Amino acid sequence: MKVLVAVKRVIDYNVKIRVKSDGTGVETNNVKMSMNPFDEIAVEECVRLKESGKVDEIIAVSMGPKQCQETLRTAFAMGADRGIHVLTDISLEPLSVAKLLAKIVAEEQPDLVILGKQAIDDDSNQCCQMLAGLLGWSQGTFISKLELSENSAEVTREIDGGLETVQLSLPTILSTDLRLNEPRYASLPNIMKAKKKVIVEKSPDEYGIDIAPRLEILEISEPPKRSAGVIVPDTETLLEKLRDEAGVI
Repeated sequence: MKVLVAVKRVIDYNVKIRVKSDGTGVETNNVKMSMNPFDEIAVEECVRLKESGKVDEIIAVSMGPKQCQETLRTAFAMGADRGIHVLTDISLEPLSVAKLLAKIVAEEQPDLVILGKQAIDDDSNQCCQMLAGLLGWSQGTFISKLELSENSAEVTREIDGGLETVQLSLPTILSTDLRLNEPRYASLPNIMKAKKKVIVEKSPDEYGIDIAPRLEILEISEPPKRSAGVIVPDTETLLEKLRDEAGVI
């Protein structure tokens, strides 16, 4: 069985985001970058499936500038076997990513595609759903548990009302939630081995996909600072302020 996993290079989750002075985006110069945390969970799940003997090969895919190869090497150190890098300096929107992934899936013919449910930079949460629509495959989103068999996958999904368990026929597409697993730290021997693994470099033009942005960012700004709280002497004063000043009751 072959599984494909997508990994995105984003600003590290420990870094405090700073908006550019001209409001055109967030500052990325001299900022620590790392693999999107949800994608780490996706890679970890692929590696666990391979360790259990249910998966034979893990293909990692990343899209973006040359530095994305560092993210692919991280996936290799965790256990991925080979990588595909779609090289572009254009900021990709979810639909473009889904179309490129659909072309890669058509070439590689994986039995399973696992994605992080969303990237922490744009929070779009769209690629899994769009890819499933483009391929006409079943999908299991926000999964916190996976049981894989030869022809199907039983997944537990995190939904508003609690948990939902569904059975999906293979091939299928899954997106990972936080409670699916705890990603491992790559060992030094695996980091060294990762340097020798193969990355195939492609361009969007080779797949015949138009990646021109459909959206225009007008402005990015910091959220307004919260005003300081006040201490009230009694419940009646609190209710007056909630009614007259806050307008919430």
